[in-house]
Amino acid sequence: MNQPVERMTPAPVPARVGQGTAVEQSRAVAEVQAAIVVAQQCPRDINAAIAEMRQSCTQLFLAERAFFRFPRAGQTVSGPSVHLARELARCWGNVQYGLAELRRDDEYGESEMQAFAWDVQKNSRNSSTFIVPHKRDQKGGPKQLTDMRDIYENNANNGARRVREAIFAILPPWFVEEAKELCARTLRDGGGKALNVRIADAIKVFEGLGVTADRIETKLGRPSGQWTEHDVAQLLVVYRSIQQGEVTVDDEFPAPRVTVEEITGGGAPAGGDR
Repeated sequence: MNQPVERMTPAPVPARVGQGTAVEQSRAVAEVQAAIVVAQQCPRDINAAIAEMRQSCTQLFLAERAFFRFPRAGQTVSGPSVHLARELARCWGNVQYGLAELRRDDEYGESEMQAFAWDVQKNSRNSSTFIVPHKRDQKGGPKQLTDMRDIYENNANNGARRVREAIFAILPPWFVEEAKELCARTLRDGGGKALNVRIADAIKVFEGLGVTADRIETKLGRPSGQWTEHDVAQLLVVYRSIQQGEVTVDDEFPAPRVTVEEITGGGAPAGGDR
């Protein structure tokens, strides 16, 4: 005998839409339509966008924030940062981007997020929907987050990476590559400061993090007197990444290991008692 098919109960829906929600929905539709009209009426000037990008990338303030570093699987991953992505989107023009929290589930300890970037003029859009666990990686295992501020910051940090990738996905690759090269050159130039001054400044700022000059020299593999412009530029990227919590001091400057021989003074002296 065939069993009766059980009907699925549809999910409850709101009986009515509030006035505030209706106004927001209408506003969002009108804003999208207006953005398209404005983009068509005021198309980007590519030459002007390139000139503005080049001008921005010669500024040390941007160059110092243009790259990131973080550890993964025993290696260090680096690349252009969300700060550079946002500035390039501004220079390119007619680009919208953002991050939205679609759903928060405190029972399962996760949030559903969406990051997007949209070239309104070309109607080229990139978006991704992803789940962010309410956890923070730390030594000894991940820590569950329950404080609302911690959850917000965790979602924002994870979302910024997706926004960065979404922006880079809709920008011309040649535009991004030239910006990266210019920012790297600006870092090497150091805003016109002499190399010895920049080396001294780098040592000083790392001392504020508890990193001594000898630990930096160990990382670079040569004494400070032999550091190059590239070395100082990389140290600036490391410093910014530590400040932003992308890496830790121990990740970049591991403490020297002490051997048993060093602790015991090289072992028992010859001819001594056993």
